[in-house]
Amino acid sequence: MTDASPIYDAIVVGGGPAGLTAAIALAETGAKTALLARRAPYGDNRTTALLGASTDLLERLDVWRRCAGQAAALQTMRLVDDTGRLIRAPEVRFSSQEIGLDQFGFNIANRALMAALEERAAELSGLTRFDDEAVAVDPQDASVSIHTNAGGTLTARLVIGADGRQSLSRDAAGIDVKRRDLHQSALTFNIAHSRPHKNISTEFHTPQGPCVFVPLPGNRCSVVWVSAAKEAQRLMALGDDDLSEAAEKQSHSILGSVRVEPGRNLFPLSIESPGQFASHRVALVGESAHVLPPIGAQGLNMGLRDAADIADIVGQAMSLGEDPGAPQVLARYQSARRPDVASRVFAIDLANRSLLSDFVGVQSLRAAGLHLVGSFGPLRRLAMREGLAPSWRRGAPSSAAKP
Repeated sequence: MTDASPIYDAIVVGGGPAGLTAAIALAETGAKTALLARRAPYGDNRTTALLGASTDLLERLDVWRRCAGQAAALQTMRLVDDTGRLIRAPEVRFSSQEIGLDQFGFNIANRALMAALEERAAELSGLTRFDDEAVAVDPQDASVSIHTNAGGTLTARLVIGADGRQSLSRDAAGIDVKRRDLHQSALTFNIAHSRPHKNISTEFHTPQGPCVFVPLPGNRCSVVWVSAAKEAQRLMALGDDDLSEAAEKQSHSILGSVRVEPGRNLFPLSIESPGQFASHRVALVGESAHVLPPIGAQGLNMGLRDAADIADIVGQAMSLGEDPGAPQVLARYQSARRPDVASRVFAIDLANRSLLSDFVGVQSLRAAGLHLVGSFGPLRRLAMREGLAPSWRRGAPSSAAKP
């Protein structure tokens, strides 16, 4: 780069779903935006359950229409206690119709979502794409310099760190992160099955963690099977026929005969939370900002809320003539994200701990809580609404939307 190289309002480092969404949303506010990320085909067959607020955001950004036909609606959520314990919770069903929605959201293959995001990003004149990666991020008083693998240098007033769990951006900003290993792993794969899923997502709670069967288009589901690390490794090592049999048994044959499709992934689980969400002209989104086990479909949905919030805050700041990387602007992002992330981390950690606990008292409280949610309509409807998005966010306009 030369001295004449432009200074961007914002540079997004990292091209996963949260990073791409942040780049698109920022560009649509009028911020001069760059995206620094390698162009690469999405490498596996994982899926994401996008809850209502996430699909609303993607619609506003003109992304959702490009991939909606490849998604399956999630209309009912079943929670089934499959622990085999003496004290078990009753089955709980959540229906989207009960809160006036056609569906809670949609389950979609990540590669389809990524293709739609990439297509939309390529159309935006205010978004410059660099097919490269950061090797150093250098925050300074008035700007941030990013040195790339190809030997170039980019400069921005604000950097969005969307570069994952080992975030270079986060380290450069001096933001510490708390990590806790859960000693569990998630095995993910897709299945074809003989009976229709009827747009019902079923989550079986086992003594080692939840196993959820989430609808995909047709007679197919994605499976996220959380268990102790050794058990997950055993399942991962099974042949297709044996894993198909294990999945059918775990599903109690509610989907009929099951056939595992090619491709599976195994991920160790942890909870990670940063000390701050922004500092030194760097704001964090996605897994740079929070890592959670795949319980309650919160991970990427929180990442998309990160993207929406940083775009809102930057757009509002620039409309007032403020520096988008100024401390007071980053403080607004910190205030916006902390309560949402902290409440989700607490709820998911509590749910996981209560499921794994061997203490009868904890098991009794968990069973009583689920019984209360399942049997008391107002509480059940509150739980559904809060699961989709925090109540204080609902109805708030987004500056990421098109004028």
